[in-house]
Amino acid sequence: MSQLPPAKAWFTDARLGIFIHWGIYSVDGVAESWSFFHGQVPYDTYMAQLDGFTAERFDPDAWADLFVRAGARYAVLTAKHHDGVALWDTHANDLSVVKRTPAGRDLVREYADALRRRGIKVGLYYSHLDWSHPDYATIRPEGQDPDDRGNPCSMPAAGDEDPARWDAFLAFHRAQLTELIDLFAPDLLWFDGEWERTAGQWRMAELAAFLAEKAPHTVVNGRLTGYGDYATPEQGVPVEPPRGPWELCLTINDSWGYQPQDDHHKSPRQLVRVLAETAGGGGNLLLDVGPRADGTILPGQADRLRELGAWADLHRDALYGTGRGLPHGHHYGPSTLSADRRTLYLFLFDRPNEYVVLRGVRNAVSAARLLGSGTPVRHERVGGLGDVPGWEYLYVSDEQLDPLCSVIAVDLDGELDLYREHTRD
Repeated sequence: MSQLPPAKAWFTDARLGIFIHWGIYSVDGVAESWSFFHGQVPYDTYMAQLDGFTAERFDPDAWADLFVRAGARYAVLTAKHHDGVALWDTHANDLSVVKRTPAGRDLVREYADALRRRGIKVGLYYSHLDWSHPDYATIRPEGQDPDDRGNPCSMPAAGDEDPARWDAFLAFHRAQLTELIDLFAPDLLWFDGEWERTAGQWRMAELAAFLAEKAPHTVVNGRLTGYGDYATPEQGVPVEPPRGPWELCLTINDSWGYQPQDDHHKSPRQLVRVLAETAGGGGNLLLDVGPRADGTILPGQADRLRELGAWADLHRDALYGTGRGLPHGHHYGPSTLSADRRTLYLFLFDRPNEYVVLRGVRNAVSAARLLGSGTPVRHERVGGLGDVPGWEYLYVSDEQLDPLCSVIAVDLDGELDLYREHTRD
């Protein structure tokens, strides 16, 4: 994927976003949509959660304040997951929390307004597929084996296809997207659920053209089967990051939505490490929380967001507005590069045992310091001959280390100039 145009460039500078999986599935604490798709609960039992979704303690300003403290520059809310339940007052059908739950509120409106009051970019998640819509399961994926019945939520039996009803579903799909754009002018649209149909069946080229015309300044993720602005790896940092803009989406525990039995939360140190590794590859971290049905975020998740934010604030120069760092081998850990390409930021996860070594950098190092404390770091160049640089030793003692992750800012005498391979016989 190519670099983003200026109107969308905020995304590549943002580094941290908050993903919010919130919907009726939080009433019983079951897996969002997948619990009925895989038969873990009957569909009717799942949808009965509509009657218990109150959002009675939902405070969008408190959410926004927490996201600011976390250091997030944008957030993405599940406006509609695969179950088809909209969190806004959709007029395309009546399956919304406004019309069908005790909440009776347009939650997307409140969320978007609160974020914008604090300067946070507004993202909305929208599932292409809709396992509740009567016209969705009306065609089969191209190439599907006729003997494979498939899940009734997603497709009809072979011979029962009804292309006219699929056209009706696509009209509904486009109508809801039009509502989201017209009502909320999202800064980012985060699509999902494209895998059950081909690009041709979704008419993705037509959809991409529609979005480019109607929402030219909206960043669009890559789950449009061949279209979109950035890649979206999930639940693991790629060893080789995507070439263009990208974003890692990650759960704080093991679940996207609220599941009360899941207390397997990642530690603040683990979250800092993922953020650093993602930034080092030039990507953003989209870190997920799963609010309860009343709209409150679990204390354990909120605490981790605050701890992550405290670290990010101390080390903000190494995160926001930086580019991907050194290729493998120059520094044993992630790194980022300042926009003017004259400062390297080296992330230290482990005790350096007296010093850190920077390899293959032709530039002279003019100064080095620890971010957060500003403590100068003693450094010296050892070895080197002609065009081949030596090793830059940067000396750090144990008592100078940050308990989560230390960062050394290395100022260069010019734009970064790397030595990668020996070319002389």
